[in-house]
Amino acid sequence: MAENIIIRVQSPDGMKKIPATKRETAAAFLKKVAEEFGFSSNGFSIYLNRNKTGEILSQNKTLSLLKIKHGDMLFLYPSSAGPSSENMDTAQPHTSSSYPSFPSSSSSSSSLSRSHSAPQIPEDEIDQYLSKQEGKIYRNRDPQLCRHGLMGKCVHCVPLEPFDEDYLNHLDPPVKHMSFHAYIRKLTGGADKGKFVALENISCKIKSGCEGHPPWPEGICTKCQPSAITLNRQKYRHVDNIMFENHTIADRFLDFWRKTGNQRMGYLYGRYTEHKDIPLGLRAEVAAIYEPPQIGTQNSLELIEDPKAEAVEEMAAKLGLRKVGWIFTDLLSEDTRIGTVRYTRNKDSYFLSAEECITAGHFQNQQSNACRLSPDGHFGSKFVTVVATGGPDNQVHFEGYQVSNQCMALVRDECLLPCRDAPELGYAKESSTEQYVPDVFYKDTDKFGNDITHLARPLPVEYLIIDITTTFPKDPVFTFSSTFRFPIENRDALGETQDFHSLATYLSQCSSSSSFLGIVSDFHLLLFLVTNEVMPLEDSIGLLLDAVKTSNEELAQTWKKSEQWATIDQLCNTVGGQPSGSMDYAMGGQALPQSSSAVWSCLHCTFMNQPGTEHCEMCSLPRS
Repeated sequence: MAENIIIRVQSPDGMKKIPATKRETAAAFLKKVAEEFGFSSNGFSIYLNRNKTGEILSQNKTLSLLKIKHGDMLFLYPSSAGPSSENMDTAQPHTSSSYPSFPSSSSSSSSLSRSHSAPQIPEDEIDQYLSKQEGKIYRNRDPQLCRHGLMGKCVHCVPLEPFDEDYLNHLDPPVKHMSFHAYIRKLTGGADKGKFVALENISCKIKSGCEGHPPWPEGICTKCQPSAITLNRQKYRHVDNIMFENHTIADRFLDFWRKTGNQRMGYLYGRYTEHKDIPLGLRAEVAAIYEPPQIGTQNSLELIEDPKAEAVEEMAAKLGLRKVGWIFTDLLSEDTRIGTVRYTRNKDSYFLSAEECITAGHFQNQQSNACRLSPDGHFGSKFVTVVATGGPDNQVHFEGYQVSNQCMALVRDECLLPCRDAPELGYAKESSTEQYVPDVFYKDTDKFGNDITHLARPLPVEYLIIDITTTFPKDPVFTFSSTFRFPIENRDALGETQDFHSLATYLSQCSSSSSFLGIVSDFHLLLFLVTNEVMPLEDSIGLLLDAVKTSNEELAQTWKKSEQWATIDQLCNTVGGQPSGSMDYAMGGQALPQSSSAVWSCLHCTFMNQPGTEHCEMCSLPRS
């Protein structure tokens, strides 16, 4: 009698054990599988490997000839390609690279994410680029320790892995956090090539769908109860460096505080690039700062609803930029005569307050980082926080931070609160009838050197912060090359407004020798052209944005000849404030005759009316 064996068959709906014999044919075995799973004879396929290779066909070959042994696992996929067939690919081994390959048209079915029915979000280009880099740290031959030839390698000169902590600690200055891609290399290295790696996001909420008991607060069980959280120092960071393209970006942002003494906040727009000083490092390059509507005082900031937020995002995307972070000031003057500021944020006080950590966590949750290793399709964030504050030398310093993924989870699930009287302390909420909050702990060392676990009520926010180096380049870079200054948006408190008077004044500063691209290459000017209420150019400015993005003067000259710019020029000419010679250059032809300065704008519909009229020609409402 043939030896009985048991074959395990894994499907999207679970695993089942199929009894068989070594001499049983593949056709008979497939018939058993169809009966067990309730499929028709041709409604599924079975493979030897999880990546859909080694298909078992209905034939007369025995299982022993197909090298199927007792206890082997086979993988069943329904013939209809649907989301259920993707669920099995949760632990696909990486055979060709230490980082997951990206889907292509020929192998999309075998390179699916390991996520469980998660939507497939494409990773950022910089992440795809870094995942393909080798990342090895090459070392020169040591003349004292190496005893081999020039072509040989030993333990003293063999290349190091990008996550080598000894190497990072001996850099100048030392690097406390490895890059996120180096962390991924560490997880996906080794013999299993990251077969069982899954970057899971922390959840502080009760799992839904548990039917064994009444809902909270009447009942809870170990299946739906979220696990307790012990805060640890995060070993990696998603961004390793923040670099402003030039000092002008920061100086113009600080002008508001210099003139008013009130604090200011702005969003950083730029791009993510490779940071070569750290293995597989990532840098956030800042090209512009957008200042949303806000109310600022000497010690507080309040953001208000921004009706232009969507238009800013669309314009930035057409310029090849994205929102990479936010910046705010915390400055107090010490001596106005020499321009010094107070050094308030240090190890004896705090670096980020609990309220700022919560705000940073909120922004990071909004700008999540696409990651194919996560079952949710996203993990962490590359959104950064920059604080303009006083340094040890009593000069303005820019300090960069992120909050940890644990902090992001606590903020997302509304489990973290600031303390009223201690900005350096947060507070983990207690469970109530409306919300269950898991216990949050952190570890500290007592005076005897023993590790002590504390309940995070209150919580030092140092456990939530990751510091990031903020720099300025030796050779400035200018994505927006205009040397003239157009007023920054939402600065009405300074008397700086964005209107056609400002545009006319701005154009009057431009000499005839300046290129048209150099005139319009200003982030705040472009934003005004897109969002102004008189003549928004949101749908017709694409060519000009492409010209600024690629620094193409010919494209800019082509757009200058359009009807839109002619209308803008006529409005500026009507408002006044620009000499005819400069306007002659801007038009590329003869200047239009200037109207009298008595031309007035209707307060109700903003229509420009000719002098001598007391009622608007457009809406018929009175001038007053």
